[in-house]
Amino acid sequence: MFKTQSFDHGVTRLLETDISADWRCNIWHVRGRDRDLIIDTGFGLRSLSGAVARLTERPVLAVCTHSHHDHAGGLCQFDQRLGHGLEADIFANPTRQNTVCDLLDASVIRARPSDDFDIDTWCYQPAPLTGMVDDGDVIDLGDRRFQVLHLPGHSPGSVALWEAETGTVFTGDALYDGVLYDHLYHSVPEQMIESLNRLCDLPLSVVHAGHFDSFGRDRARQITAEYLSGQRSMLCP
Repeated sequence: MFKTQSFDHGVTRLLETDISADWRCNIWHVRGRDRDLIIDTGFGLRSLSGAVARLTERPVLAVCTHSHHDHAGGLCQFDQRLGHGLEADIFANPTRQNTVCDLLDASVIRARPSDDFDIDTWCYQPAPLTGMVDDGDVIDLGDRRFQVLHLPGHSPGSVALWEAETGTVFTGDALYDGVLYDHLYHSVPEQMIESLNRLCDLPLSVVHAGHFDSFGRDRARQITAEYLSGQRSMLCP
């Protein structure tokens, strides 16, 4: 149901094995002294909160980088839920349209959670935010501090979490090693370019992205350059 992989600096990636590899998001668990972070929550078709409980006994704060179905589906399983205010209404009132579930088809699901599950009608459960974050806010885990970066473009309220001490950034769908989705109903390619350039200006050591593998600063700059040339844009064939 979940596959885990450990990284440096107390980071674990969880992957939903029921979701196809080209669609599932990276769910990140970050250990802190006083509390832990979960960054993005996947589809939420299985018990992510149960999987996290097997990793930690500390309180958990769930942060969604944005409100799309593949990142926010499991947010309702957590008591403390953070996201950007520009997408607060989507988290609280999700529909197939505003969470872009209309992109889904049967190939995305490798194993149905129940016999009556229907991907053509599915949408995640409402998960009203218990707190909102914006650019410059700091999430303090006791011994670790993550700065919130507002990175619109993929969606209006897309955020990343930046840990300056380790040079680690969790980017959601603002940056990942694949074709970047800039064609959705609330995407703004011009903002995406600004957000990519902002990320590349950071003294990055590692990018833990919303999909696929992690990478470093040189790869981040290469992906950005390829996007600017049209190679990684959904709007450019």
